Amino acid sequence: MTLRFGIDLGGTKIEIIGLDGERECLRRRVPTPQGDYPATLAAIAGLVQGAERELGRRGSVGVGIPGTRSPDHGRIKNSNSVCLIGEDLQGDLQRLLERPVRLANDADCFALSEASDGAAAGARSVFGAILGTGTGGGIVINGQLLGGPNAIAGEWGHNALPWRSAADGEPRRCYCGLDDCIETFLSGPGWAARSQLGLDAGQLYRAAAAGKPAAQAALARYCDQLARALASVINLLDPEVIVLGGGLSNMSVLYRDVPPLLVRHVFSDQVNTRLLPARHGDSSGVRGAAWLWPA
Repeated sequence: MTLRFGIDLGGTKIEIIGLDGERECLRRRVPTPQGDYPATLAAIAGLVQGAERELGRRGSVGVGIPGTRSPDHGRIKNSNSVCLIGEDLQGDLQRLLERPVRLANDADCFALSEASDGAAAGARSVFGAILGTGTGGGIVINGQLLGGPNAIAGEWGHNALPWRSAADGEPRRCYCGLDDCIETFLSGPGWAARSQLGLDAGQLYRAAAAGKPAAQAALARYCDQLARALASVINLLDPEVIVLGGGLSNMSVLYRDVPPLLVRHVFSDQVNTRLLPARHGDSSGVRGAAWLWPA
């Protein structure tokens, strides 16, 4: 069996997983050195080298990152971990580890994991949507990540919320510089800010479950906005499966309340796309990074 290492480079932790075929054989994590690019490189290299010593074998390395590697100059762009921006992360890791390294956006890794051996295994077309601190996505067609000339396939969070109305509230500026991006509605911080109840996303959901009317209204509005955002994806891609990940994907009500709302906006008399929670949960990103290399 081929040994593959996946690395999830997160804002607070760096995690490594070792896959022997499809079997997990190792998992370790260390804190992310905040704002320190050389220390981040050293932490990733240390995880790989330590794992190989422990297992007594050398493996391939895939890394899921916040942001993406520019196809124009090879350096990192669009990252909320700003110490990565403008750096040759792939080249630097390849020099440190003395082997080829593959990079992909963390949402792409999530989608690849769930399409490979997760909730959407066997589906020909999969959209993986992250609903967490941010809102991102990835597209997998016939088991392969869909890329493009700008390396931004699946970035639905930076489209405007479709079919907007006054009920969606006042415009809000996204960190990207545009107004009313989907991320400002469907990310955890976005939902909390727009609800104006002084609660974070977890508290909002618990309040709604406890029957608090204002929180229930906020949750119903969130489901409607999510349905509209996903309907635009279905109209464009018509995926067999949409898999939800990120902290907000754990709200079970989404899988009950969102599907009936889709048909109002999908250009079809019936919606056959399945909406599913991630099988691997928080582990999907790091597993998908390992899947960047074939078994």
